[in-house]
Amino acid sequence: MKHPNDLKYAPTHEWVKIDGDLVITGISDHAQDALGDLVYIEMPNVGSHLSAKIQAGVVESVKTASDIHMPISGTIVEINTTLEDDPDFINDDPYGKGWIYKIKPDNINDIDELLSSEAYQAGL
Repeated sequence: MKHPNDLKYAPTHEWVKIDGDLVITGISDHAQDALGDLVYIEMPNVGSHLSAKIQAGVVESVKTASDIHMPISGTIVEINTTLEDDPDFINDDPYGKGWIYKIKPDNINDIDELLSSEAYQAGL
């Protein structure tokens, strides 16, 4: 499984990547692999302000459903609408086409509290 070193990870299996003043978020390769083939995704509403660790959405697979959590506090500014019709992008490319939402963080430095790739993998 891939867990790129340029990303940070939440213990709840979300990844984040800084993109200017926004943070792109998705679920890790480990998470998508554990879930299996995804069939549905419930995403947060654009404009919602959510605190870190709060449920932001749900991914459902043929096996189970799992919550998606906010890795840091902030406002949802964009969702990946292509996932509504093709949630399997998360299975095929979790760190690229499978991104789930973008956050305008309350404090960009909160990312420093998340796990490095090595620390995330050590906890699996």
